[in-house]
Amino acid sequence: MVLDSRMLSPKNAESPDSRPGSLPEVVYRMRMAEEERIFKDCATVHSLPPIFHYWSNKYVRPKLEAAGIRGVTEVFTDSMERQCELRKGHPVRFLSIGAGNCDREIQFALTLQSAGHSQFIIDCLEINEDMLERGRSAASGHGVAHHLNPMPADFNQWRPAHEYDGVIASHVLHHVLNLEGLFAGIKESLRTGGCFAVADMIGRNGHLRWPEAMAIVQEFWRRLPPSYRYNHILRRYEELYEDWDCSKLGFEGIRAQDILPLLIENFHFQQFAAFGNVIEPFIDRRFGTNFDASGAWDLAFIDEVHRRDEDEMIRGNIKPTQMIAVLGMSAEKACRIQEPFRPAFCVRTQESVVVEPIECQDNDPYQWAPGPQDVQRELEIACKRLKDLEGCRKQELQSLYEELESRTVWALQQDRDIEVLTKRVKALAAETEERTQWGLRLQQEFEERTAWALQLDKQLQELRADQAKSLLSRIAGAIKRRLARS
Repeated sequence: MVLDSRMLSPKNAESPDSRPGSLPEVVYRMRMAEEERIFKDCATVHSLPPIFHYWSNKYVRPKLEAAGIRGVTEVFTDSMERQCELRKGHPVRFLSIGAGNCDREIQFALTLQSAGHSQFIIDCLEINEDMLERGRSAASGHGVAHHLNPMPADFNQWRPAHEYDGVIASHVLHHVLNLEGLFAGIKESLRTGGCFAVADMIGRNGHLRWPEAMAIVQEFWRRLPPSYRYNHILRRYEELYEDWDCSKLGFEGIRAQDILPLLIENFHFQQFAAFGNVIEPFIDRRFGTNFDASGAWDLAFIDEVHRRDEDEMIRGNIKPTQMIAVLGMSAEKACRIQEPFRPAFCVRTQESVVVEPIECQDNDPYQWAPGPQDVQRELEIACKRLKDLEGCRKQELQSLYEELESRTVWALQQDRDIEVLTKRVKALAAETEERTQWGLRLQQEFEERTAWALQLDKQLQELRADQAKSLLSRIAGAIKRRLARS
């Protein structure tokens, strides 16, 4: 693998990959507002393109089965069913962290009901109340509202109010800033024998590629036909794959790379499967839609990327970026895994990265080779996307024009209001000046009258003193005359 050792320097390692578990209050509130805005109208959270399901069924499922996990959904339902069986006849309580629209929780409840369990509650912890409201409505529609308890709260500040037989975290931990606090709360509330089921992203913060993986992504990217390089989320063409820090605005992947080390530190793994790294950009929501899950070239390409991905991970050159696991507090059970993918083996450290001298590479982003489509078809796809983008841009421009018009009306009204307020302020300033002058005159008059009053008081005191002396003198004279006669 070709890497530039400068990519691993301490300066580069600190940003964005060494974030503390806290943020300034104003930054935290801004990010939280963005997170809520993103998911406010998001009714479909878990949809993925067909090519992802081809890859996961062919390559991920065997890894899960080796760890005793039947599937991505079953890792949760099987754990919950085991807890219901262990406490049969007693109420069972589960916590789902970051429940969102509660679509998974509804399915969990239906599965438990169909297995004959009825004494269970699932606390649905979610900060976005719009999503919880959709969850309430959907739960009522499926007849499981009595099993779901919506809990609007911030999981970064959550403290447990109940004991739990099981905790569920489905692709939510990579949104958590205070992982230490959350894990402490889970440890505190988990009953003896309880389980913590997790499916999540454990790659680099912000879902960025580490340099050693990025080099391989670009290697395969150069072989993609132009039509396969279209980003359906950002609606743009990426000649070379553009790495993007998803955590810049909200909390997406904010501390993804800390999840696995902290889980190892705080819990015992009972079942663990880790997978995927280089393959991700080719099968995700952004670019996966470009692939035909029934096309021979497409499947062969995905198979080749996966083989390279797996080979590099087995050799320890790159690390998995996704995991599914069941954890607990007791170390009595040995962890079921597919070798060599033990939890500790899947943690990326500086020591685990092989750094080689950088080699000169062709800067040409295209390595032309026979593709799934001819040049004419590529042009047709490009023209269609340009037309679609034109329509989207027109809608965006119309929306921006309407917003501009609305804001202009608002600004003009604000200008008029400011003008009125300015006149009022000037009038108040003039009145204030006038009253100030009156107050100064009043103060001067007060001072003059005070001085006059003090002078008058002094004169009065002197007069009283003179009168007192005269009176005493007369009394003394009268006394002397009386004494003389006697």
